[in-house]
Amino acid sequence: MSEIESTVVVVRPLRELERDVVTCRACPRLVEWRERVAVEKRAAFRDEVYWGRPIPGFGDPAARIVVLGLAPAAHGANRTGRMFTGDRSGDWLFRAMHRAGLANQARSTSSDDGLELSDAWVTSAVKCAPPANRPTPDERDRCSSLLRRELDALEAARVVVCLGAFGFDAALRHFDVRPRPRFGHGVEVALDDGRTLLGCYHVSQQNTFTGRLTEEMLDAVFSRAREIADDGPDRRDQRSGG
Repeated sequence: MSEIESTVVVVRPLRELERDVVTCRACPRLVEWRERVAVEKRAAFRDEVYWGRPIPGFGDPAARIVVLGLAPAAHGANRTGRMFTGDRSGDWLFRAMHRAGLANQARSTSSDDGLELSDAWVTSAVKCAPPANRPTPDERDRCSSLLRRELDALEAARVVVCLGAFGFDAALRHFDVRPRPRFGHGVEVALDDGRTLLGCYHVSQQNTFTGRLTEEMLDAVFSRAREIADDGPDRRDQRSGG
């Protein structure tokens, strides 16, 4: 298979998934909330047209590093149409990804701002903005089929950076990890298929404002993610004597 044919094989299911994500209305509570927020708006964005729909993942289809968050922010991605775009959490995330060589710029303000990711894909466990940033277990489970299709399509992925306990738990559920290890910043879970889950405190304002998560801590996570991606499953097995 040529490189072009291989790329088409990877991209096609992601494009089909994007279509299904943005048209999804499976969770009545989330549909009502995301659409109401898009009409009522925040005063600072009252002249903007909100996206108000589910948010698909984005980035490099050949990514070896996947960043898995909780859900879109009501006035961030739910406004701009792209994950972690237009809010302070995204400012932290994309600055760190830029420093790690995974993003071509350090800011993400709109879906057409020129941001491009290299070797990285950014997504969320739940695709709609939830009230109080808290999806219910039923909403999480309804979205799990979309996440499964997404992670299955990202065949080159070697490490999943899980932002917060919710993202970590979603990844454990997806990969059926038992017993389930406890979430923690920097926790690593080696999977049987050669992938690794890497825990990271969420880039929420609650964590960044209080200093629970610092830029140095975030940089260390992405540095480790790159190490794991570069090492690869075969070489890790050889190094450990497997």
